[in-house]
Amino acid sequence: MLQDAGALVLFSGGQDSTVCLAWALQRYARVETIGFDYGQRHRVELIQREKVLSRLRTFGDLGSHLGDDRVLELPELGRLSETSLTRDVAIAMSEAGLPTTFVPGRNLLFLTYAAALAYRRDIRALIGGMCETDFSGYPDCRNATIQALSHAISLGMDVSFDIYTPLMRIDKAATWALAHDIGGEDLVNLIVEDTHTCYLGDRQHRHDWGYGCGTCPACELRANGWRTWRQRQHRHA
Repeated sequence: MLQDAGALVLFSGGQDSTVCLAWALQRYARVETIGFDYGQRHRVELIQREKVLSRLRTFGDLGSHLGDDRVLELPELGRLSETSLTRDVAIAMSEAGLPTTFVPGRNLLFLTYAAALAYRRDIRALIGGMCETDFSGYPDCRNATIQALSHAISLGMDVSFDIYTPLMRIDKAATWALAHDIGGEDLVNLIVEDTHTCYLGDRQHRHDWGYGCGTCPACELRANGWRTWRQRQHRHA
């Protein structure tokens, strides 16, 4: 049964956030989306997210619950960050032991801004694609971080917010499987053709699992997850 209360999904246009959006559309009668333009190097995701939303609206009952979308501009985040996602910097491990793709404070800011919008829209459920199984070492993707932030936001706004992270405990293979469970091959095809994950913004090279350079950490995770999922499918066929 659908929950009458609304949900706000942090939607980038990537694989993970698309699966989370489909997950929310199964559960909530009203689902809105929010995206962020922070000067990301792979800003093609901002174009792709519109295509994904447009296609999802055609998904029968699933798409009928999809409501308003907003994109917030956070240029200062990009200006403050010397990272591979906001500068022409090589993707590598930093001296601090974190990948150079880590944008400090990104998820903390995203969820805080999302909560501010949700407060005005009378929405109390925030949904994000954070995952600590395939999380590339990002500390703001850990469950402990998300739960602490949920508590802080609820205290600071004096209303109870819940932050749901459907992918927190699963890997990319299970993420592909979840997409198939929700929307079958149609949703899998949408993810392959229209979502964007590649850190380098490559939309020229198409693979079985979608578009991307094929060598950045995001592409490798997506590709490995695809192969593992398809192999499991074949074993159980």
